[in-house]
Amino acid sequence: MPLKKKKTAFRLIIILLAVVAFGLYYFLSIYKGLEGLNKTSSNSPFFEVMASDEKVVEPPKWLGTEPVNILLMGVDARGNKKGEIPRSDSMMVVSLDPVYKRIHVFSILRDTYTDIPDHGKNRINTAITHGPNTAMSAVSDLLGIPIQFYVYTDFQGFIKLVDAVGGVDFYVEKDMNYGSIADKHEYDINLKEGEQHLDGTTALQYVRFRHDALSDYARTKRQRDFINAIVEKMKSATSIMKLPSILKEVSPYMDTNMSVEDMWQLASVGYKSRVEASEQIPPMELLKETYVGSAAVLTVSSSRDLKEYVRNMIVAHEPDPAEGGGITQR
Repeated sequence: MPLKKKKTAFRLIIILLAVVAFGLYYFLSIYKGLEGLNKTSSNSPFFEVMASDEKVVEPPKWLGTEPVNILLMGVDARGNKKGEIPRSDSMMVVSLDPVYKRIHVFSILRDTYTDIPDHGKNRINTAITHGPNTAMSAVSDLLGIPIQFYVYTDFQGFIKLVDAVGGVDFYVEKDMNYGSIADKHEYDINLKEGEQHLDGTTALQYVRFRHDALSDYARTKRQRDFINAIVEKMKSATSIMKLPSILKEVSPYMDTNMSVEDMWQLASVGYKSRVEASEQIPPMELLKETYVGSAAVLTVSSSRDLKEYVRNMIVAHEPDPAEGGGITQR
């Protein structure tokens, strides 16, 4: 072989080895990062409650072909003692259909008064204080759908995630201002109306703001809209390349019951899927504002109608060959 061809072949081999080495490092880094999200030892925020208090059965297994429902919980851990689980500041259910590649997002109003398995009736945001299985079971009973997985984080986890993806360009629909002396102004809200680039701190201000006429109703809508924006940002080539560093940043602040294999499979399905709709739970037409003692809570006028509402939202549709391409419910 001529010397020139030998040099060319050698360069190609070096390049190929470099690509293989980078690919191996990239995927091993991702695997390690994903593995760190599933905390089964004493570094789990639920270690104590799952070892002693939580008696709810394990969530149903996901086989990979049927719709899967994931409970997202964000908590405000300020002022909590070590090992103490705070109430949920926000709760969402992401319903993903791997066959039809559709995503539905439901945000649950935190003052919804409902059954907490083995703990009587209370606001839905108290369920997580008894452990993630209790929270999943309570939400499953409320919505009438199985909840297979949970993802749990606090304010710092949210800030780290948004910063790790490089922030998000987002339209803030109005001026938002709120100051809190109790927090020593650490979490004051000061946003101006208009298109802007939100980093982790300003994004947290946006999704937390509820000091207007619609209070939590408007806040849950903002949270769903921002989650959609984060999902789209995560699909970008830049975010995919940064995935190992993103996982390294958020891992200390997040916990989930997903295995690495579950996360790989869900990430693949989610990347190919689109957000079909996002809704508030309970919807306004089924919601009643009332009191339990002196506490203001939200109740559902008809549990059966709520479950039917959720089912109708997430039921998949497919072309009906008998009707020339119409749709039929599956």
